[in-house]
Amino acid sequence: MRVKITDTDALIIVDMQNDFMPGGALPVPEGDRIVPVLNRYIEKFSSNGNPVFFTRDWHPEDHISFKGYGGIWPPHCVQGTKGAEFHPELKIPYDNKFIISKGYSRDFDAYSGFQGTILDNLLKERGVKRIFVGGVATDYCVKNTALGGLNLGYQVFILEDGIKGVNVNPEDSKKALNLLLERGAVLINLEDIEQ
Repeated sequence: MRVKITDTDALIIVDMQNDFMPGGALPVPEGDRIVPVLNRYIEKFSSNGNPVFFTRDWHPEDHISFKGYGGIWPPHCVQGTKGAEFHPELKIPYDNKFIISKGYSRDFDAYSGFQGTILDNLLKERGVKRIFVGGVATDYCVKNTALGGLNLGYQVFILEDGIKGVNVNPEDSKKALNLLLERGAVLINLEDIEQ
């Protein structure tokens, strides 16, 4: 499959933060392995003048998703901490990039980059029709961001070589991808993209 980048396309990189990398508070196995591939996607889109969006968990210390406050996760991506920073090798472009913070209110959790953010507004303002989604974790925030995009009417491409899952249960990532395909998402790899 060949996909040409057009001026109605945007790249969304989901939650490539230190706490989700090996050694972090809530690691995605081999999450750091996709950084070089994501950097190549970022280069393709940014050199073409397309917007690149970076979502991040940006939690207060007492966030509702944390175990001590009724949630199921250990504290992670707390605002202003090293764990909340993007992976140091992720190449964030100087121009036409947007940081989308989610889960920043104590009582509101967000697995999707669209929940409680201005991501949809920013995309629509720029006439974006198709979104290309990569990052972590396939079975959580990548899945929910892609579903959010589908529900809002975007054509969604999943970067198969630019995602990693947690797989709390062994088939979780596979099930997530199957669900996205059923809903109309398309799986692509770096070599499928033309500029």
